[in-house]
Amino acid sequence: MQAGYAAGLLFLCPLGDLLPRRPFVVGLVGITATLWLGLCLTSNLGVFTAISFLVSITTVTPQLMLPLVGDLAPPHRRAAALSVVVSGLQLGILIARVLSGTISNFVTWRAVYWMAFGLQYLIFVLLWFFMPDYPATNTSLNYFRLLWSIVQMLTRHPVLVQACLAGFFTSSTFTSFWTTLTFLLAGAPYFYSPLVIGLFGLIGIAAMCFGPVYARKVTDKFVPHMTVLFGLFCCMLGICFGTYLGTFTVAGPVLQAFLLDFGMQTAQIANRSAIYAIEPTRRNGVNTAFMVATFCGQLMGTAAGSHIYAEAGWIGSGSASVGFIGAAILIMVARGPWETRWVGWGGGWSFKKKNQNSADGKTAETGNAIRGMEPSDEEMGAEVKALDEAAAEEEHQRPLKDESEKSKRSSGVDKIGLVNK
Repeated sequence: MQAGYAAGLLFLCPLGDLLPRRPFVVGLVGITATLWLGLCLTSNLGVFTAISFLVSITTVTPQLMLPLVGDLAPPHRRAAALSVVVSGLQLGILIARVLSGTISNFVTWRAVYWMAFGLQYLIFVLLWFFMPDYPATNTSLNYFRLLWSIVQMLTRHPVLVQACLAGFFTSSTFTSFWTTLTFLLAGAPYFYSPLVIGLFGLIGIAAMCFGPVYARKVTDKFVPHMTVLFGLFCCMLGICFGTYLGTFTVAGPVLQAFLLDFGMQTAQIANRSAIYAIEPTRRNGVNTAFMVATFCGQLMGTAAGSHIYAEAGWIGSGSASVGFIGAAILIMVARGPWETRWVGWGGGWSFKKKNQNSADGKTAETGNAIRGMEPSDEEMGAEVKALDEAAAEEEHQRPLKDESEKSKRSSGVDKIGLVNK
């Protein structure tokens, strides 16, 4: 399924810039729900694996909604809007993880799949009736040029590469923690049951509640670079607590779960807010580059965390995460928020926005990608003003025109009189 999700990220998500959003999103949800029925019914492992691969390709709709939020939200409120959507996305993942683990303790796994089938068709119906239609933001490229342009963006925008590398290392610590946490809590000195271990995911709810508040009060007020650094330092603090306290007190993993969830969410929101400003009509392509890097980091964290835990235990895998998050911090420190080149702190050390109405503090966005296709308020105002002036001028000239017509008519009458004489 991981391979299928990666394929969906790389080959389907860029189409959000090329196709109208409503039929694309609703169609993907409908295909996913229909394919899911096969997972509920089949008893053949090969068929189950094949359908799982296809389903994982089409379950990338959340990654199509985030660029849409970037299009619709005002630039100076983009981080807050993204944070609300990401919190909802993470809450869904969290509830699914806890609920599926709880249900599977009492019924068969098929009950979980049937429940997911019903929920997906409910989402499909709701989107069908309530999702507005949004035009494509970029119809000038064909599909293959669209994919190639993502690679080209990585050569043009240092801030995108910086965000991708930071996201790669940060996400690796997240998956490494949640993979190895099960091994730690199932063994000495805790010996927790799978149900209790699954409930650890509820700790993330607190982080989700703080995320939107922090985004509105801090991330939208300063340059995203500051929030990324703050989020990474929260991750570092949580990893150190969990790694070096977790072998003898459960408080360590609890603190790590909260600080890691909160830190990663704030850092990712800030990075998205920054990179969505670089090419407003290509936000799905920008998001694809960022999410592919993040997903690769998740795969590396899962594999490395499991392998290192088998060789060096909890402290060994946690120490590797300290190294990963340290690399992410170094990447962010290597380039400042005002630097236009690949490395350096040109432009100063200030974290205050130079343009309060922008998302990244410096890029003035006159309109979002969707509204940019329609006349802006200024353009509409100018057009109305021109029409009013034209109407006023016409009213002013009308008496002169009437006098001229009267004069012509009287002159015509005089000429007729002279002819008659």
